Amino acid sequence: MAEKSFHVEVVSADAELYSGEATFVIAQTTVGEMGVLANHEPLLGQLVPGGFVVIVEESGTRKAAAVEGGFISVTGASVTILAEAAEWADGVDVNAEKSALDSAEPGTPEYNRAHARLRAAEQIA
Repeated sequence: MAEKSFHVEVVSADAELYSGEATFVIAQTTVGEMGVLANHEPLLGQLVPGGFVVIVEESGTRKAAAVEGGFISVTGASVTILAEAAEWADGVDVNAEKSALDSAEPGTPEYNRAHARLRAAEQIA
């Protein structure tokens, strides 16, 4: 029987957010949203500004992080998310982020940050 889990690392410029085993990862790349299961073909993708990453742990726990650009590296045995900036969605104030999104100009860092936080929060709601 094939392995169903793989190692995942989520690293930002200033911190290591996650290191553990997962059964599924979802990431938003510049060519679209992608899902990764164990033994996925190797690839390197660019993460979108204002995107998110979802990790489904071996236990079934679903975690989501807002990411602001960076890269995803997939090998047959692991996934590494190298984000310019990343933060977990469980602490996001949805109302504050909606307000920030409404007042920011699309494409600006403020807009992308609010968009990423809202999309990540939606993934665990």
